[in-house]
Amino acid sequence: MAVSTWRSHALILAVLMVSVLVISVAGEKHKFTQGESVTVWANKVGPFNNPQEYYMYFSLPYCRPEKAVGTMESLGESISGYELRQTKTDLRFGVDNNNGFLCEKVLTFEEASLFAFAVQHQYWYQFFIDNLPVWGMVGEVVEVGDARQLYLYTHVHFDISKNNDRIMAVDLISENAVPVQEGQSVSFTFSATWHDSTVPYSQRFNKYLDTAFYEHQIHWFSVFNALMLVVFLLGLVAIVLLRTLRKEYTLLDEGTDDDELMDESGWKLLHRDVFRAPSRLVLFSSLYGTGIHLATVTIITLLLAMATRSYRGRGTTLNFFILTYAFTSFVAGFFSGRYYADNKGENWIKTSLVTAALFPALWFGIMLPCNFVAKTYGALSHVPVFTLLLLLGLWCLVCVPLTFVGTFIGRHLRATADGGQKHRVNQMPRLIPTRPWYLQPWVNIGLGGILPFAAVFIELYFFYTSLWHYKYYYVFGFASVIFLILVVVTSCVSVVSTYFLLNNENHKWHWKAFFTGGSTGFYVFLYSLFYYSNRTHMSGLLQLSQYLAQTALVSALVSLLCGAVAFMASNWFVSKIYAGLKVE
Repeated sequence: MAVSTWRSHALILAVLMVSVLVISVAGEKHKFTQGESVTVWANKVGPFNNPQEYYMYFSLPYCRPEKAVGTMESLGESISGYELRQTKTDLRFGVDNNNGFLCEKVLTFEEASLFAFAVQHQYWYQFFIDNLPVWGMVGEVVEVGDARQLYLYTHVHFDISKNNDRIMAVDLISENAVPVQEGQSVSFTFSATWHDSTVPYSQRFNKYLDTAFYEHQIHWFSVFNALMLVVFLLGLVAIVLLRTLRKEYTLLDEGTDDDELMDESGWKLLHRDVFRAPSRLVLFSSLYGTGIHLATVTIITLLLAMATRSYRGRGTTLNFFILTYAFTSFVAGFFSGRYYADNKGENWIKTSLVTAALFPALWFGIMLPCNFVAKTYGALSHVPVFTLLLLLGLWCLVCVPLTFVGTFIGRHLRATADGGQKHRVNQMPRLIPTRPWYLQPWVNIGLGGILPFAAVFIELYFFYTSLWHYKYYYVFGFASVIFLILVVVTSCVSVVSTYFLLNNENHKWHWKAFFTGGSTGFYVFLYSLFYYSNRTHMSGLLQLSQYLAQTALVSALVSLLCGAVAFMASNWFVSKIYAGLKVE
């Protein structure tokens, strides 16, 4: 009975989550009739130079409707800070309007101060009409000699195109500037002009895509350079495998004494130490499983975004990521559980819990301080409590059970072929000889992230530009190719780095391999700091906290993903080369 009740609750929550995730898609294909009311939704207002600092549109003393009407946001919209409210603008489909009236007021000192602050800091606002975004400026600053005069735009003109019964395009023009001062009489008005268009509905969002920027030849050139880097690294790995190692295979029998191998050196001497379980096995297994899970989520999200053109929907790509992360949680459990069992771990329940909690805890740890700052400022860029509770419920009733299932399957279907259980391990670990500083593991780790970062930093520039400069990122095909290149480059670098480590008679390669790939995230974060100081005009504690939190989260995701990929490649490499040493 209890199991049945639990399943019912889980099913209800899953249906609720899917409904909340896709709710923003509803209404996208609405067809209008002549004269039908077209709602103008106000989203946010904020300083132009700080894209993550935004507030409710009606935090400025614009004309409020008598009754506040909002929309139901999806999880992606809520996390992204969308909070739409209906305005008093009365648009009618296909009907021109030259004298629309909103309200009239005499600015009080407080209202004039709010508008003056907004104009002085270049505040902009965003409307949505039939899910098409439009932007406008609150006002302008006019230099009169040595003085600065602040003006407020009081009239908004909508230029709208339609194709039969659907809206194709919306443009907004701000007009009729009046001085911002106490006692100023202000009449807020609007107008609308409708035009016929031959643009098909499927292409109506194309006007928002900066094809000249994203499809510039430098973008193609970066992909070509990354492919050349892959060819070079694959050739280097092939040399290591086919030339160096092939000549060094030696037949070892179980009774071979180390004294008989005094003339040998390098990786062959570690055949009874290299398969030791890494230190902190629970944490390592969890990091490994989480990284593979994030790699799976990333490629599925990119494919879904590419197939559905997710840039057309508010928060759709983030919805895909959340949904994919939740319902593929068994991947994390499977890989962490299998590796933990291969190394004879016994506390698999703890491993499963740590795996399930690792990335969500990292996300909460990074975003909660940022959330506190945004809430203190009264900004929309905080994640609402209800959304946090939904995420917690999704984690408890979907992620945790699926992770347990994956761990259970992984520990029972563990890969024993080439696994550590087939190799004898000495009771006492072999001493690691002292090497010069340039042969120390930390040097390999520090250098290991440079090539993977070099393969992706151009794409990172395009991604950051879309995130911080009001552009729509739509080249998910480019992103998918670059992601695959990142995986290959990280794998090759890790294999070569692990070979050098073993050749220096260092059998503690597990964490080193993970950190070699994971160091890519460190370079991503360094680039983020460079981008903030040299490519933006952001300022203020709120924007800084948002920027650092989001880029730190991206860097952590890259570190976990690349670290897991690097270890997987090195683990395969170690298994293959020591399988050639026939121990009888």
